[in-house]
Amino acid sequence: MFAIVLFCVFLCLMFGIGLWGMKKTRSVDDYVLGGRGIGPWMSALSFGTAYFSAVLFIGFAGKIGWGFGLSGLWIAVGNAVIGSLGAWLVLGARARRMSHNLNVMTVPSFLAERFGSQGLRILAACVVFIFLIPYSASVYKGLGEMFSLVFGLDYQYAVIGMAVVTAFYLVMGGYFAVSLIDFILGIVMLVGSTLMIGLLVMKVGGMEGVGGLGGVLNAVQGAYESHVPAGKQPGWLLLGGLVFMTSFGTWGLPQMSQKFFAVKDEGMFVKGGIATCLFAGVIGGVAYFMGSLLHMFFAKPIMVMKVVEGVEKMVPKWDAMVPQLLHNELPEWLLAVILLLMFSASMSTLAALVMTSASAVSVDVIGAMKKCEKKGGLGLMRIMSAVFVAVSCVIALSEFTYIVNLISYSWGATAGAFMGVMIYAFFWKGTTKLGAYAGMLSGLLVAGYVFKFTSLRLPVGASVAMIVPLLVVPVVSLMTPGVEKARVMRAFASGKVSEEVKDEVVEEAAV
Repeated sequence: MFAIVLFCVFLCLMFGIGLWGMKKTRSVDDYVLGGRGIGPWMSALSFGTAYFSAVLFIGFAGKIGWGFGLSGLWIAVGNAVIGSLGAWLVLGARARRMSHNLNVMTVPSFLAERFGSQGLRILAACVVFIFLIPYSASVYKGLGEMFSLVFGLDYQYAVIGMAVVTAFYLVMGGYFAVSLIDFILGIVMLVGSTLMIGLLVMKVGGMEGVGGLGGVLNAVQGAYESHVPAGKQPGWLLLGGLVFMTSFGTWGLPQMSQKFFAVKDEGMFVKGGIATCLFAGVIGGVAYFMGSLLHMFFAKPIMVMKVVEGVEKMVPKWDAMVPQLLHNELPEWLLAVILLLMFSASMSTLAALVMTSASAVSVDVIGAMKKCEKKGGLGLMRIMSAVFVAVSCVIALSEFTYIVNLISYSWGATAGAFMGVMIYAFFWKGTTKLGAYAGMLSGLLVAGYVFKFTSLRLPVGASVAMIVPLLVVPVVSLMTPGVEKARVMRAFASGKVSEEVKDEVVEEAAV
């Protein structure tokens, strides 16, 4: 009963913010970037909440915590220092400045204006469309299963309910509403995760009962080693791949880069970076530590019968372990708070994914946007946002096999396609149009090849797909014609771009 009341109050708050955001949204720029006026704290928590979804708590933390034990905490360190603080300090200000100089709202538009190529715009938009929508469906799936367990709701109704809530506040309020709600959700995540880990530690004896923090860590490590013998423990290569993939991945994911475009001014990135780092450290640390605590509550993984390569066999059901732990060990009121935490994490991630996907199609693919930016553009953005929420919902409900396979490598393929190109586009004036094409295509091709034809595990394969473009872009750029000087000057201008420079840039990007 408490959980139902809590969620009703929270949903009313979300609907209210959606309506308020609708009144403040008068243009496409307002809808996509909040009028480029979002402050550091809202931006920081918006970035952090988009980083972590229920997939982390429900599936990823359980699998990593069981397989790696306390070593999984290195992933949290990487996510905080590299994926959050590093991204804000290294890329943030440059991304914000260049997007302002080039007057762009999306990553595909940035690439088109930076290199003078409509083809790059279309390629980038297609990558966003193909890989981010299935990823958003996986978020629906994870949270839908959690709702089914706690409330006893049918999975389909849980997914549809989430879609309706997301569609309302996102379609109506745009980025301003998303950022404000993310700020509130971020606070919920911090409070909820702290309460959760505190109670779970008490359940295993508390700090004093097992000799302080060191005693807790020793007990967890001992249980891990008894359940996962040394010969079956994953190696450092796989752990390093996980750290690299999940940390540097944010440097290339469009839904993260576009958040830098919306920050109010460049002076806010140090403050925002520190706030995001602390948030990621707490949330990531809690998630992976909770995963390692599974060894204190389970003697072996939860197993289910599944058909693997045509043969029925018992396999671990990793995404059932954390929900089962919470359901067994937490009181009703705290379970409601934790469910709200996971709901918060998923809603913010979904909003970022849908906003990025919808803007990629409406701003970067549909040519009518330029003709109706003032009158029809905002309506088109809202329509496309609703469409993508619906598409993600349908995919989550249908569970096609090929979609599941697509989800499994979407992070590596998307980050591989964008990370190298974006880094060089931000910092090297010598990056060429063909270099950018080569970087994007090499990331996609390598991701597809390593996942389909090699025995490399997912994190290592994704890391390879992200590293290869870092080598390909400069090699191809050194051998191909550069971008026109005026366009480069405009992109790299440190202050207000002069009208003379603007006039020199070709109005229509070359194909």
